[in-house]
Amino acid sequence: MAKKNYAAICNSIIAVCGGENNISRISHCMTRLRVQLLDGSRLNREEAGKIAGVLNLVVQNGEYQFVIGQDVPNLYAEFIKHEGLKTGGEVTDAAALKQDTEVKKGNVMNTIMSFIGGTFSPVIPVLIAGGLTGAVLTLLTAFFGVSTESGTYAVIYAINQATFYFLPVFIGFSAANRLKSNGFLGAFLGAILLFSTINNVEGLNFLGIPIQQISYNSTVFPVILGVLFMAVVYRFLSKVVPVYLRTIFVPLITMLITVPVTLIVLGPIGNLMGTWLANGVFAIYRAAPPVAVMIIGITTPLMVFFGMNNATYPIVFALLAEVGSDPLICTGMAPANVAVGGACLAAALIAKDINDRSVATGAGITALCGITEPGVYGVLFTKKYPLIGAMVGGGIGGLLAGLVGMTQYVISTPGFISIPAYINPDGTSANLIWAIVVMVLAVTVAFGVTYVLGKKMEK
Repeated sequence: MAKKNYAAICNSIIAVCGGENNISRISHCMTRLRVQLLDGSRLNREEAGKIAGVLNLVVQNGEYQFVIGQDVPNLYAEFIKHEGLKTGGEVTDAAALKQDTEVKKGNVMNTIMSFIGGTFSPVIPVLIAGGLTGAVLTLLTAFFGVSTESGTYAVIYAINQATFYFLPVFIGFSAANRLKSNGFLGAFLGAILLFSTINNVEGLNFLGIPIQQISYNSTVFPVILGVLFMAVVYRFLSKVVPVYLRTIFVPLITMLITVPVTLIVLGPIGNLMGTWLANGVFAIYRAAPPVAVMIIGITTPLMVFFGMNNATYPIVFALLAEVGSDPLICTGMAPANVAVGGACLAAALIAKDINDRSVATGAGITALCGITEPGVYGVLFTKKYPLIGAMVGGGIGGLLAGLVGMTQYVISTPGFISIPAYINPDGTSANLIWAIVVMVLAVTVAFGVTYVLGKKMEK
């Protein structure tokens, strides 16, 4: 569950454009990377359409525009690192922005998934740091004799609990930024939901309208819905309120409208959505645990390729809230991620070109640690047979994980580096041992399948 590999996308775009020596200038607008070429005939349009992270290729007035989305500045920053390229900074193109951000028929689900994934992506470091401190606490108490009454325990416990208690604040800030609204007002809304006179308070009302008692800590959907509404109100007020009054009245009126609507309407809807999601997903898992986890193990490289992996976080949080751990999503992604590592290392062993070997080796090592983007973009989808190997390895590992009831207790990037996430808080070691067995099996199978297929295809 990591971010886009902008360096890999940058290198791919340079390659399809015919190399650096064919690029005369690069700039960007709000959504597009804009490339001017010396010889347009050298552009490989077919391969350009296959680049992960490129939504579309538009040619206008001799300029080649790669539609990236509103994270295009992150990609542009990679091009700046290439000293041989002439860069022109940001340009304004309102028409392109409008065209690229339009919700087209049939793309609603893609838009929703992109928004959710983009909201959670910046919060991932907080979730990993806070989540793994739970595993640290288990290690300290079970193996190092640290007392639960000690100050050391209290400090680390605070790190762990604050992460998830204040989750609406982090999500509120990130969601508002994603919507190009005021991030601090989004965080403010999250903080209000958690305030002592609001959070889980019984008998509350606003202007005589009853407010449902809801515990908002560790929730995501209530604040997301609230921020969506807030962004609409904020944008409207920013247009109608005179400039000299905006600083004072826009944030004031926005919150006075947003907070009651969220507490009375959107909060209960969001809370219900989270409950239904958790119950639905867990029902699928209970019906056939091995099959459910196996499917996650097989499809994770595809989710990473299409940028859908971060959109699974709401499911993870819903499961953590309802059952206390994640026996499905992260559990299935663990063998899937390390399987990518095994497939990449096999591809490196087979590779005849020294550059291919270097790329595959580096991607393999990072995938074993849980970061799969370099492997997915740079190896699996370029060679194809490593993709098959990774999916087989992830699927078999996921099948075993489901059969033995393996689960992940805290949020982390699934991989060998996050092994502590599988330590049962009760101090038993069975789940940890099975997690190691599952991931070793996934790596071994992925390596073997990739090596066999690669030897046949690379003849």
